Amino acid sequence: MTNPFFNRDIISIKDFSRPELKYLFSIADKVDSLDYERKKELGRGKILGLLFFEPSTRTRLSFEAAMLSIGGNVLGFAHPSMSSVEKGENLADTIRTIESYVDAIVLRHPMEGASRFATEVIAKPVINAGSGTEEHPTQAMIDLYTIMKVKGRIDGLNIAIFGDLKYGRTVYSLIYGLSKYRPRIFLVSPPQLKVKREALFGIDDKIKVSEHKDITEIIEELDVIYVTRIQKERFPDPHEYEKVKGSYIIDSELLKSGKDECIVMHPLPKVGEIAPEVDNMPNAKYFLQVYLGKVLRSGILISVLNPDPYSLIDS
Repeated sequence: MTNPFFNRDIISIKDFSRPELKYLFSIADKVDSLDYERKKELGRGKILGLLFFEPSTRTRLSFEAAMLSIGGNVLGFAHPSMSSVEKGENLADTIRTIESYVDAIVLRHPMEGASRFATEVIAKPVINAGSGTEEHPTQAMIDLYTIMKVKGRIDGLNIAIFGDLKYGRTVYSLIYGLSKYRPRIFLVSPPQLKVKREALFGIDDKIKVSEHKDITEIIEELDVIYVTRIQKERFPDPHEYEKVKGSYIIDSELLKSGKDECIVMHPLPKVGEIAPEVDNMPNAKYFLQVYLGKVLRSGILISVLNPDPYSLIDS
């Protein structure tokens, strides 16, 4: 397959087909197999712009680590207070300015549609690192890649997405990503945090989706539990947050009642929804997700910035 990612914006996982994701996973595997010196040649001379208008640890540092690991450079800011936005500069002007310095831009912004807007303003590739409650496409790619690496497949698996399904943007990207395969999806949440109905439009006729309040009713069936934290910062009413805070948890007793090989994933940060003892259980794969996040984002950057990454890797 010709590289489907070259010079391409990554705004929604809906924009990518299953064969394109397979191509990306293959590139990531190749990158991960290279030694330090070979890997350092893949992004030499390239500069990545990181524009984070919202707080982030893993996504920002993951992209930065990914770019540095392939020999490229990064510039940008981790908070709008570190930019001319503090002086009143608008988003379009900021993006146009940074475009002059870099080969691609990674953008996180609290406003829904911000990344899509950025693609209309500049010609260089834009990678959506989270826009409002909409999507987080590279996180979904990482999640799919992790399931593939651990389970060897996605088709036929029983996958629960558990927690804050209303405000968690990783949830929507993951649902859209899983719809390109043939798993069964169980959506598990308190009633107040059910997934937005419009998010399932066109999805539930492709794969089997069911909604549940109690994970104990389905735990014996599950191959993957994808946990999300309650997104306190996205609640319009703090009192509504207090009603659901601490209302669910994954602990060792729950996991012991399920399949031995059931894995637990989480986009992180976790803030109490997974009991500490789970970290040391073989089921826990969220720190593997962190490592694979750097690997996959290296693959994304190589593919976006080079027309033929295979020739670059194999040379």
